[in-house]
Amino acid sequence: MRPENWLRLSMAARGEPLPAPPVALIVDSPWIPGYLGISTVDYITIPDVWFQANMTVMNRFPEAIFLPGFWVEPGMAAEPSAFGCRVTFPSNMPPSIRPIAADIAELDALAPVNPRQDGLMPLVLAQYRQVLPKVRAEGMDIRIAASRGPLALASHLLGLTAFLVGLKTEPEKTHRLLKITTRTVKEWLEAQAEVLPGVEGIMLLDDVMGFLSREDYLEFAHPCFKEVFSAAAGLKILHNDTDSPVCYEFLSDLGVNVFNFTHLQAIRSVRERVGDSVCLMGNVAPLDVLARGNAEDTAKNARSCIAENSGHPAFLLSAGGGVSPGTPEENIRALITAAKGG
Repeated sequence: MRPENWLRLSMAARGEPLPAPPVALIVDSPWIPGYLGISTVDYITIPDVWFQANMTVMNRFPEAIFLPGFWVEPGMAAEPSAFGCRVTFPSNMPPSIRPIAADIAELDALAPVNPRQDGLMPLVLAQYRQVLPKVRAEGMDIRIAASRGPLALASHLLGLTAFLVGLKTEPEKTHRLLKITTRTVKEWLEAQAEVLPGVEGIMLLDDVMGFLSREDYLEFAHPCFKEVFSAAAGLKILHNDTDSPVCYEFLSDLGVNVFNFTHLQAIRSVRERVGDSVCLMGNVAPLDVLARGNAEDTAKNARSCIAENSGHPAFLLSAGGGVSPGTPEENIRALITAAKGG
């Protein structure tokens, strides 16, 4: 991340006024390879290809804050691969993951993993070590460590339906599973920070909390996220773009500074629920507008989001989720132009 973009991100997260709302976008393996016309497998597995791809994106859109920034991210495979999930690598799509069990009872013998040794995680750490000097030679740094959240990881191990069924039918087994996945997430973030001394924040991505009732969120999800966020220092970013407000009123208690949420929830409504201490990151429709629309559609939607935010300083103009595959360059430029008042 460029130093000036880190400064603007930090200021927005603290609610400090800026001349214009920064544009912040979650970009990763679903978007970058297709946008640049390169193989997803090459992007994931060849460090020089990955580095040049990220540099190209950074240089084409210098004003945009890309989160987490220089992300070594083999799809969603890094964390579940440590537990033995089978990973399939299509040439032009992110890897797919197969669960290791179909019933939570099959995970009674599940043991904690070591992010420094197990699965794809040590390979990710090795790539970070290799590319960090190149990133710094360009006057930038890797500021944010990222991980799938504890519930997302648990759902990869079981499959989403089996995890949700197990949560209702086997609560004690679910608590045990989440204890293991929460520990894994914490240690994974710590392992990244060890090899990336410039890290000053974390980003968790977890949509599964949005599938829970308020009661189940408080029992199963909130304690996990509280543990992870409490263990980290610096900036704390949460991505959850399900159409559910179940976690909104608890974000301040979690210590979340920046929240990326779905475009299906109105900015004004989300602000009322989360309060003034959380920086909202949204809320252009990522698929129907940013990916499938044109520059005029994008600019119109972006200006509407800015107006709905009503000048609140804790705001990042973004997609209501990550950048979708197929999002064209002109729409990202339209987003940047709209943020400047164009």
